[in-house]
Amino acid sequence: MTETVSRAEIADQASYADAVRTAVEASAAYYGEGDSPLDDDAFDRLVRGIAAYEAEHPEHVLPESPTGKVAGGAVIGDVPHTVPMLSLDNVFSAEGLEAWVAGLERRLGRPVGTWCVEPKLDGLAISARYRDGRLARLVTRGDGAAGEDVSHGIGMIVGLPERLAEPVTVELRGEVLMTRAQFEDANAARTAAGGPAFANPRSAAAGSLRAKDRAYQVEMTFFAYGALPLEGTGDDLAARLRELPHSEIMEYVAALGARTTAATPVPAVTATALEALHARVAEIAALRAELDFGIDGIVVRADAAADQAEAGVSSRAPRWAIAYKLPAVEKITRLLEVEWNVGRTGIIAPRAVLEPVELEGSVVTYATLHNAADIERRGLMLGDHVTVYKAGDVIPRVEAPVAHLRTGDERPIEAPEVCPRCGDAIDVSQQRWRCVRGRACHAVASVRYAVGRDQLDIEGLGEKIIDQLVDAGLITDFADLFALTREQLLGLERMGETSTANLLAAIEGAKAKPLNKVFCALGVRGTGRSMSRRIARYFATMDAIRAADDEAFQRVEGIGPEKAPVLVAEIAELAPLIDRLAAAGVNMVEPGATGPVAEGPVAEGEAEEGEAAESGLPLAGMSVVATGAMSGPLEGLSRNEVNELIERAGGRASSSVSAKTSLLVAGEKAGSKKAKADKLGVEVATPEEFAARVADFL
Repeated sequence: MTETVSRAEIADQASYADAVRTAVEASAAYYGEGDSPLDDDAFDRLVRGIAAYEAEHPEHVLPESPTGKVAGGAVIGDVPHTVPMLSLDNVFSAEGLEAWVAGLERRLGRPVGTWCVEPKLDGLAISARYRDGRLARLVTRGDGAAGEDVSHGIGMIVGLPERLAEPVTVELRGEVLMTRAQFEDANAARTAAGGPAFANPRSAAAGSLRAKDRAYQVEMTFFAYGALPLEGTGDDLAARLRELPHSEIMEYVAALGARTTAATPVPAVTATALEALHARVAEIAALRAELDFGIDGIVVRADAAADQAEAGVSSRAPRWAIAYKLPAVEKITRLLEVEWNVGRTGIIAPRAVLEPVELEGSVVTYATLHNAADIERRGLMLGDHVTVYKAGDVIPRVEAPVAHLRTGDERPIEAPEVCPRCGDAIDVSQQRWRCVRGRACHAVASVRYAVGRDQLDIEGLGEKIIDQLVDAGLITDFADLFALTREQLLGLERMGETSTANLLAAIEGAKAKPLNKVFCALGVRGTGRSMSRRIARYFATMDAIRAADDEAFQRVEGIGPEKAPVLVAEIAELAPLIDRLAAAGVNMVEPGATGPVAEGPVAEGEAEEGEAAESGLPLAGMSVVATGAMSGPLEGLSRNEVNELIERAGGRASSSVSAKTSLLVAGEKAGSKKAKADKLGVEVATPEEFAARVADFL
């Protein structure tokens, strides 16, 4: 089987020389400060293009070419490594992986006994040298033969203990990176000190680790991926490190107190068959978006020391390991414009207009910018080259400007002085700006949301009719819907007797919706379908919700001290609308809910809702996740309807599997969530088994 991957097209010797120069400069920046002008995907395509040109024109190969060299030929640091720190060769598809496996087994003359499969962390490779259990020196990979001494970083890195659990002399190798939270903290510290925002977590880790004199401190994380004997390592330990399988070495490293991927959702696992190897690769790839740290691939290696020794190494990479590269989740493109849009609650949200770029298989032209304060903090300007990030997000987000690519032609981003929709004033007291008219600024959007399927679900009330009602001044919010008359509807375009009668019946039927639907229709900031169900189940009545203070709201799962006062203020603001809904006869009670029974905040994972005390409910106190295609009695239910079923039966619907998950309902193609549940020992049920358990609530 062959593998087809994209590469830069190099037409002649001049363009080849230019490509080599670009790649070497980018590599030096990447392995230095981490601020390469090329993203990973562009760099990989460029190097593949260089390699293809060199294969066709060996007489043109330049000595500085990055092909076949560790770190692309970048020379950084002069501290010799005890054993070369090699790069890994890459494959980009299942076919490429199978071809590599076949090639290794041909070299060995036999099948590989066991494979070890683990994530390829997107960080900076380092060597940590311990003497008698104490961390003595940190060295970057550099060019593989020698690196830079970064021992000044000792004490800044989580997962890299200054003392091991045993007083051994050993060298640990691994990656230093930043988690998502550490990256945000580092950017906040850097911008507060007057510096530009980091472009991405990898450049933040690389630049921060190498910087010696800074006015601020940042935190990073270490994950070990190997261990080697040093001069002075005891004979017994040295022999163990040379003879143990990689998987057992990593268990020993974790026992010493260094962080490994064992405690993450993507621990290293072993596989003895090609099918299992492929399955684990797919599982790690599927979990990528849920991780709080970056990975750019999966490492597959022969686990046994004997297999590794027999396979040997090339000048730049071991022959017994390969990196299965994943599609880029980050690209560099240009910020062309910023649009300021007004949402249904009056929130004014900036949106980046980008030079189109392909990201994870789709062409991206827009990205999230959060709010005006975030734009200022990141130091963004129109015309900037920016990193655009996507890892499971529906809408990509702009991370930061690539400051070293600025030309001087960039322009400041001008924030609006008045509401861009209605021209009224803007409330800038919160980070997220809001039109002072609130929902009234964008009544059409607010009403469209309220009558949607997951809220009041008023059939026949489409966008065109809502537009007509708003334009005619017949409604300003969705409470006005319940006062509409037959004559008013007949006066609208394309509304006849039958359609009018049907719509009036649907509006009347919406009055009987449960409280969670009515509350969701209000569009309270910081809530959605799931949170509205939790609030309705906990308080049971709208009167109780309106009377609740900050402390009471914090008893609802997922509401903390920051969100609670926002909810209290928002509900108070909505009081006139709620009064009109109640006067119109709209239901204000959650069926089956008993109201609050406890006082004071509760810890995460404890029972928060009054009805959770009803032990007779089949899912009382359970956190339940549904995934995959439902079948049997659940076939045809939307995911939201399945979640509602879970909560009617006393459970808490969740979207992600964790150690706190009680049950996973796994339909067809359950994928990574089932794999994670199996690993964590979470109970797994088929849709049919689950339906039988909650039959009384279907």
